[in-house]
Formats: sequence, structure tokens, C-alpha cells
Amino acid sequence: MPFKSIKDAISNIESKKISIRELNLEFIKKIKDNKNLNIFIYFDEKKIINQIDNLEKDNSNKKLKGIPLAIKDLFCTKDMPTTAGSKILENFNPTYESFVTQKLINDGAIFVGKTNLDEFAMGSATDTSYFGNTINPLSKKDNPLAPGGSSGGSAAAVAADLCLGATGTDTGGSIRQPASFCGVVGIKPTYGLCSRWGIAAFASSLDQAGVFTNNVEDSSILLETIAGFDQRDSTSSNVNIPNYFDNLNDDLSGMTVGIPKEYTIDGMPEEINLIWEESKKVLENKGVKIKNISLPHTKYALPTYYIIAPAEASSNLARYDGVKYGFRANGISSLDEMYEQTRGEGFGKEVKRRILIGTYVLSAGYYDAYYLKAQKVRKLIANDFKEAFKECDFIVTPTAPSAAFPLNEKKQDPIKMYLNDVFTVPASLAGLPGISIPFGKDKNNLPLGIQILGKHFDEQLVFNVALSLERSSE
Repeated sequence: MPFKSIKDAISNIESKKISIRELNLEFIKKIKDNKNLNIFIYFDEKKIINQIDNLEKDNSNKKLKGIPLAIKDLFCTKDMPTTAGSKILENFNPTYESFVTQKLINDGAIFVGKTNLDEFAMGSATDTSYFGNTINPLSKKDNPLAPGGSSGGSAAAVAADLCLGATGTDTGGSIRQPASFCGVVGIKPTYGLCSRWGIAAFASSLDQAGVFTNNVEDSSILLETIAGFDQRDSTSSNVNIPNYFDNLNDDLSGMTVGIPKEYTIDGMPEEINLIWEESKKVLENKGVKIKNISLPHTKYALPTYYIIAPAEASSNLARYDGVKYGFRANGISSLDEMYEQTRGEGFGKEVKRRILIGTYVLSAGYYDAYYLKAQKVRKLIANDFKEAFKECDFIVTPTAPSAAFPLNEKKQDPIKMYLNDVFTVPASLAGLPGISIPFGKDKNNLPLGIQILGKHFDEQLVFNVALSLERSSE
């Protein structure tokens, strides 16, 4: 106690072995004891107690009744601040609930707080937040480690046992990479499976909501809740959502796994190659055929991503100008000055960098050379996956090119930071589902993740493979 698994907590609440109140009070205590990790931007004990009071009066049978979850502070939550980790939204209190958080509320979940993130989800270490760095709970006292990013607060909250699950968003790896760094399970579903309505936008053609949990079964439970069609999101897909948990099956005999040669990169630690090899052996022993495949345009994925994502960000972030809501600079004498001062003071360094890159690649004379070309290359990357899936059922790769690195180590070199997404970005550009599960450790005993990628809307197989690998490493 408290439990590590949503499944166990649900059965113990249903059998009256523990009450919703007792369960959540344990987590409240743990959150208060771990404030030094700077995982939560917003935590209000009274608000949690109110949620418990309301659920105790509710006699309906809800799937996640009383389960404590943390919410990435990019999701709009009614009557709770939503900052996106930025000064510009420091005092923003939405009057509505995002699609994803509303679905969790409808199923009876309790929100224990809003987690820290890289500002507007732009980063790979949760070190660009206006509210300070989050520290990876696996750090030693004298060596604070990055939890990954941008959803580092959510991954850290699950790893530190401050909740039983958390929401995240993944634009180029922002769920899978922190899951790998913190030793938890993180899934980015197919683009369009979960509505983006009520999530502060970074790059609209890439952003996708997902979840962090301690195990694959719990991920399948939460994803089923947050998935679904939403008319308010024009990119939401109207597809049938299976019962992922009930359909879990770790029998993979007769299937084929694709191993892309392009994911073997120079300078990658030997331990990562070893866990990749180990995952192949495990799958082979389970009757899976190993197939070497090629994704030839992989090398163009990062530059393509870092043109498309900033371009969309520069457009999306134009709304933060001090006019309608959020921060407004003082001592201004004209409208132009208000825009300039507000954005100059309200946005952090990384966000400004990406807005400037995005504005540049969309500007007259450069649009065709950069943005249009990047969209064409994106299509080629997506086609690579389409061709590969004619030869295999799923793909297995490392999640990240390293284990968790020391906090602030790469802050001065944006390119080094961007390279963290080298294994996760291609699937984001193609809109494919991907999950990261902990699979082995490095020489410093830090977790390393394995990534499983599937065809569009084939989350069930992704979960099944993940479950099979998870059980083999227990």
C-alpha cells in the first residue's frame, strides 16, 4: 500500500478492502513528501478531498472510480489552472474541461494535480518550464537526472508512485522518451485516436494525447477511456475503440517483427544494442519471425520534424498576445508594443527559438524551400512505414539513444537535445501508434526503454507485444 497497479486498486476498492478516501490520502501524503522533485505545478489538497467527497456520494458503477491520476499541465481543466509550463499562461483558469480529462472524470478518476512540463511541450528534459526543472525520481542525491520531456512531470509522477497513472502528450516523442528515462510504460496512440480538444496546441498535425502507467495492463485500461471520436476536433478519427484490456493476449506465434537497420546509429551505448538484441531473442522464442527492414528516409526525420513542428507552433502561439487572456506586459504605450513586450517577457528562450524558426520557414521566399519540402519528405517517411508493414506486423526499436542524462547537461546545445528524439520522431511524422516499456538497465542501473510501433489504429497488437516483452523481463 499504496498499490502500484490500477487493476489491483480497482479490485481492492470494489471488494471494500480499501476505501477511495484511504487510497487517495496515501497518495496525497506521498506527493507532500516529494515536493523537492518539482513534479507538480498545481497541487491542492482541498480540491482532491472535494473530488473524494463527491465520489463517495455517487452510487453509480464507474470504471476508474477513485483512481488517482496526474494530468499534464497542457490539458485544460475546469476550475484548475492550466499553464502549459509558461509565464504567459501563469494565471489562466479554463472554464471548460478538455475532451480527455472530461472522459476520465466521467469514469470516476480523481485528479491529484497538474504536472510540470517543458514550456508549451517544447523540450526533451522538462528543463524549459517557467516553473523550474523536474527531477527524475531515480536520481541519486548528488546527481540530479532529467526525467525526459516534454511530459517529464507526468512520467516522474508515475515513477515516484505519486499517482497510479498520468496523462501526457506526444508530438515527437514527449511520452515515449520520458517513459524510457523514468522506467515506466508510456503510449502514444495513432494520431486522431484521442481528441486534441482542450489541449494547448504545439504542432497540430503531430500532437497526440496518451498515458503513463506502471504496466501495460494499466495503459490499456486508461487508453480505452481517453480514446474516442470528438466532433470538436477536425482531426479526430471516428473508429471503433476495442476493449484493449479484455483483448490483451501475449501469444505472438506466427507474427513477424520488423527491425529497421537505420535505427543502429553511431555512438549509441552498447547497453542499448544489447537490450534491443535481447528483445529480438525473446520474440523469437515466442514464435515471432525476425525480419530486417529498411526505412530509408529515417535520416531526414529530425530535420523534417524541426521544420514542420516550429512552423505549426509559430502559427498556434500567435494567439498569446496579451489581448484576451494570459499575461500582459506593463508600461506599454501602443498595441504593437504590447504584442512585442508581452511575447518577449511571456515566452521562454526555447519557445522563442521555435517561433522564430517557424516564422522563418513559413515566410515568403522560404515556404517552398523549407515547409513545402518538409511536407513532401514527411510523406516519404510515412510511405516507408507503409511499405515496411507489408513485410511485418509490428516494428521494435530502442526508445531513446541514451538513459536519463544529468539535469541541464544538454541545455546549452539545442541540437544535442533535439537528437534525443531520433527514434521517436519518425513514427510521429507518420502518425503511428508507439509504446515504450522498460526493458533492462544501463551500467549505472538506470532504465532503458524498448519501443514497439504498429500500424495505424492497431493499438491492440502494440499492447499485446508490449505485454509479451514485459512478462519476459519480470
